[in-house]
Amino acid sequence: MAIATRRSVKKKKAPEAIADVTRRLLLTSAARLIRNQGYSATTVRQIAGAAGIQAGSVYYHFGSKEEMLLEILDAGINAVQNSVNARLATLPEDASSRLKIAAAVEGHLFGLLEHGDFTSANIRNYGQLPDKLRKANQKLRRSYSDFWDELLTEAAVKGELRPGIDIHLARLVMLGAVNWTVEWYDPKKGSVEQLARQIASLISEGAFLVESA
Repeated sequence: MAIATRRSVKKKKAPEAIADVTRRLLLTSAARLIRNQGYSATTVRQIAGAAGIQAGSVYYHFGSKEEMLLEILDAGINAVQNSVNARLATLPEDASSRLKIAAAVEGHLFGLLEHGDFTSANIRNYGQLPDKLRKANQKLRRSYSDFWDELLTEAAVKGELRPGIDIHLARLVMLGAVNWTVEWYDPKKGSVEQLARQIASLISEGAFLVESA
């Protein structure tokens, strides 16, 4: 049996590595196009052109445009969830719910803006997709929503959330507000860090001073 040399191993792995790079390039190109012009208006030929490859070569990496879309939708949610998890991991175990929610808001925002094409493609297109495509992404979306509901429920149980707050409504308002930043955020007017702190403060502390009795 022949022993593979370092050089022969590199040669053997090169096509796979190139395929991975091309696949990622196709996904990135597709996410940008879908974000800017919508899923229905985006064609495989456009995606291939943006990636700099022949249209027929797309099917070597993906079975269909639908398959690309589903990966983009999942990637957008996973990027945000991973960013949130990373922020929460920096907190002490006994952190208050207010600190946890503020950190989660910051993580969500960073994930959104760092992976803008993927997250925006998800946010802008999900509601207009056929039922079949929405259902394929629903499990992951539901899991992320449940994660936030658990954070808010924990705050309510600890007595840190104002009595009478509807958990479901609170989550929709909070995430809806943060998600909209992908439409108006301008890095020239302030860093992501500054924006994250201000939004987290607005959500956890409110915008108005407490009136004295």
